[in-house]
Amino acid sequence: MGLLDKAFDMLGDNHLPLMDSRTRLLQAALALIANNGQTGGLHGLVEKFQEAGMGNVIRSWIGSGPNVALTTTQMEQVLGEGHLQQIAEETGYTEHEAAEHLSEMLPDLIDQLTPSGQVPQGGVGNMSALLDHFMGGYH
Repeated sequence: MGLLDKAFDMLGDNHLPLMDSRTRLLQAALALIANNGQTGGLHGLVEKFQEAGMGNVIRSWIGSGPNVALTTTQMEQVLGEGHLQQIAEETGYTEHEAAEHLSEMLPDLIDQLTPSGQVPQGGVGNMSALLDHFMGGYH
């Protein structure tokens, strides 16, 4: 099963009409970690987690051990209302739903992008490269 399929399976309901929302949610998740993304890349997202007192959580996703789970409330705290509102508008989910889905999706995405157990010096790539990597022919 590909990562895109796995990401969609994490979101539950496999009805085709939701594909657009799911695809937009994956794109929003990738935008959070892309070098040219909203948070300043994966390095910037790590800083947001540290500022929220949850640096250990994102470091577990980057490291080679098990991924520490993140609650919806914690995701809301890390991203803040501004980012979640934008993601909700882009995806059609509520802010709470977007945070819930991102808390399920981001650990695996970040884990996949950091196989060496650390954030690459130059980041994980720009949005275009990440879309090509994870979505292939879907975009």
